[in-house]
Amino acid sequence: MKKLIYCSTIPTSLNIFCRGMLREMAEEYEVVAVTSPGEELDEIAERERVRCVPVRMHREIAPVADLRSLCQLIRVFRQEQPDAVHSYTPKAGLLCMMAAKIARVPVRIHTFTGLVWPTATGIKRRIIRMTDRLTCACATHIIAEGQGVRNDLIQGGITRKPVEVLGYGNVRGIDLEYWQPAKREMPYTSTVHFLFVGRLVPDKGIHELVWAFQQVLAKYPASTLTLVGWYEDETPLSPETRHAIDTTPAIRYVGRLDDVRPYYQNADCLVFPSYREGFPNVVLEAGAMGLPAIVTDINGSREIIRQGENGLIVPPRDAGQLLQAMLYMAENPNERRCMAEAARPLIANRFEQKYVRKCQKDYYKRIF
Repeated sequence: MKKLIYCSTIPTSLNIFCRGMLREMAEEYEVVAVTSPGEELDEIAERERVRCVPVRMHREIAPVADLRSLCQLIRVFRQEQPDAVHSYTPKAGLLCMMAAKIARVPVRIHTFTGLVWPTATGIKRRIIRMTDRLTCACATHIIAEGQGVRNDLIQGGITRKPVEVLGYGNVRGIDLEYWQPAKREMPYTSTVHFLFVGRLVPDKGIHELVWAFQQVLAKYPASTLTLVGWYEDETPLSPETRHAIDTTPAIRYVGRLDDVRPYYQNADCLVFPSYREGFPNVVLEAGAMGLPAIVTDINGSREIIRQGENGLIVPPRDAGQLLQAMLYMAENPNERRCMAEAARPLIANRFEQKYVRKCQKDYYKRIF
């Protein structure tokens, strides 16, 4: 049986990208998971029934700690002698692809689930581009989560190697049995219950969203906005936006939740005005739950939403266009109903979990 090592910087990422997949892949390969230690790694070992090897890695730039992690990874790969190493997340991609190359692992795969440098500036942009180039140089195979990410890698001069997109682009897939829409009993009206799910930070378009919703309230005072997610001290919202969230009765902040399904079921429309993404699973989840979505014209989102069919696409950072889209959803309940009815079938046809995992399995069989 061939040996396959999955790597991520922290165990949370393996839980996100490979939940259930590790156990499924273990039916055909000897699977080992390598990531930072912690309770979540123990959870992965028990749930996925795979062997886990802890190697501490830091998400931020930490030269001394990174060198230590690189040396540990080289030792692990030389001891394990895998047929392939597959990494996710930027730091794990850089360190694991370098270590696997030094350890002479024959197949070295990195999946780019999103890119930071296209929206970065200055020295940060140069550093991130350099690390992405080094990751690609050490990898033998490169996967992009979506055509947008692939285009950025090639047109941005990050690599000249072939970059593949598996299936329609998503690496997780959607479990349609878990993400089941509720039967709608209420009629479609001009009162719209908007929903956002994700980090409450400027790059997710929260400033524009809160401003636009306040304008919607002036015309449709019974509308609501629910925010499911969490604040980050490193990238705080402006005091004005935070004050609006805290003091506007129609805006409900519920924090981070393990099960978001009840909020999808009670919403009329997802609003996801992010500045950049790889392939946003929130938009997939909402679609599977039968929700139309307003998204920005960025990687991933534009590959899920078809304009006017299952949602609306607006320019990023454009509060005015976002407002017009939210008003359209309120003023055209019949069109919103048609988008809602089309949402789940479009997700099922392109991103169903079994199909996504089959694409991954077929890819492995093709390359090693």
